[in-house]
Amino acid sequence: MANHAPGSLGLVQDFVNTWELDEPDGERIGTPEALGAWLRERGLLSGERVDAADHALALELREAIRGLLFVNNGRRAQARDVALLNRVASESGLRPRFVAGGQVVLEPGASGVRGAMGTLLGAVSAAMREGTWARLKACADDGCQWAFYDRSKNRSGHWCSMEVCGNRAKARQFRQRRRASH
Repeated sequence: MANHAPGSLGLVQDFVNTWELDEPDGERIGTPEALGAWLRERGLLSGERVDAADHALALELREAIRGLLFVNNGRRAQARDVALLNRVASESGLRPRFVAGGQVVLEPGASGVRGAMGTLLGAVSAAMREGTWARLKACADDGCQWAFYDRSKNRSGHWCSMEVCGNRAKARQFRQRRRASH
């Protein structure tokens, strides 16, 4: 996929995109079992069970991360999103670990879903450090909100797809201008 984020940031993008707003059955992690399967498929969870509280936390975290992706697309940060990210980072026991080559990574001390959520936040932190985070955005089309990686030279992308969401936005703007002139 041309607009898929590189490295572990792609995992964060995949997590946010577990919900496709414009699809009738677009929720891919709609149950604790589905979340558990998604996390296991990506090596973020081993045999642990996912309960209703874990599931609710994961959905809440997904939307808080999406909120930050809207910030990358020009919107204002929401205090509740930042507070949730800080709470989940604390609950997951994120801590620095030094690795070869003079690098440091954030890894969760917790296991289970809390640890998996910490791994995702560690990937967000790494992307912020590496300078790739600002390129991961949520589509500006409120009916879409898909997470996409902006590969434009000047980082000016607003839509996940110019052909679909961009054209919809331009058509709406055209109709509004036309109505205003009549």
